[in-house]
Amino acid sequence: MLTPTEKADVLIEALGWIRQFRDKVTVIKLGGSLLDDVDALRHLLVDIVFMETVGMRPVVVHGGGAAINRAMDAAGLTPKFIQGRRYTDPATLEIVERVLGYETNEHIADRIEEFGGRAAPLNFRTTNVLWGEKLTLAGEGGEGGEEIDLGSVGTVSKVDRTTINNLCFAGTVPVIPSMCLGPNGEKLNVNADTAATAVAQAMGAEKLIYMSDVNGVRLKKDDPETLIHSLTETEARDLINNGTIERGMIPKVEACLDTLDKGIRKIHIIDGRVRHALLLEIYTNKGVGTEIIKDRC
Repeated sequence: MLTPTEKADVLIEALGWIRQFRDKVTVIKLGGSLLDDVDALRHLLVDIVFMETVGMRPVVVHGGGAAINRAMDAAGLTPKFIQGRRYTDPATLEIVERVLGYETNEHIADRIEEFGGRAAPLNFRTTNVLWGEKLTLAGEGGEGGEEIDLGSVGTVSKVDRTTINNLCFAGTVPVIPSMCLGPNGEKLNVNADTAATAVAQAMGAEKLIYMSDVNGVRLKKDDPETLIHSLTETEARDLINNGTIERGMIPKVEACLDTLDKGIRKIHIIDGRVRHALLLEIYTNKGVGTEIIKDRC
């Protein structure tokens, strides 16, 4: 247990970060197993309420892959993935819209309100804030090969920054599902990481935080104690090239580097299962995850 003096020291340490990030937008991507972990989700949403209370402007972008898979299984449908993207036929789109766009989206917003915050679910039956176009992938022949059709899958090309900003100014947390409307009003399923990147870029976010099930980049993959707390983009690429960053962490880090190129100042990878991971990462000097930043001049 901390003594009263130690508790005061913690608050003083947080004070500097609270002042630095006041009025700054932070985009938080939620997804995967975290949305199924009741305790982890509760702590994350309480952290988000704290962030807004002390003057930050959190924006939540979320997926819902596990819940979609369960709903598809209940409907007797088998998920199909192509190059990591969910093939979305009409039957799958109906489930994605219902489970991701409404049920998960409104559940997150409701829970934020339960914990004392204010939240707005931004979906197709309230206020849509994401527009885009249909996404196709290059075939095995590369750019010259035949394109692969993914069904109703899109990429975000426009974000309603005004609506999101107005909510943030009003002390309300925007909660955005990873779906968008196409040029003709068609509904499209979007990868949650790329949706979060598009929102962060459009909002000029100070930070983009990927909530993961690992605590960040490690010098030794299986040793959490070798966590690297801060990396420049060059250092990160060097760790990929020398094999320190491997397997599943490679695409995650490469996505962070791509996001930095889009103008986001800092990208964080943190383990959302750690109690109050968001507060520990943002408001303490050491943090609990890995931040990746542009090369220092």
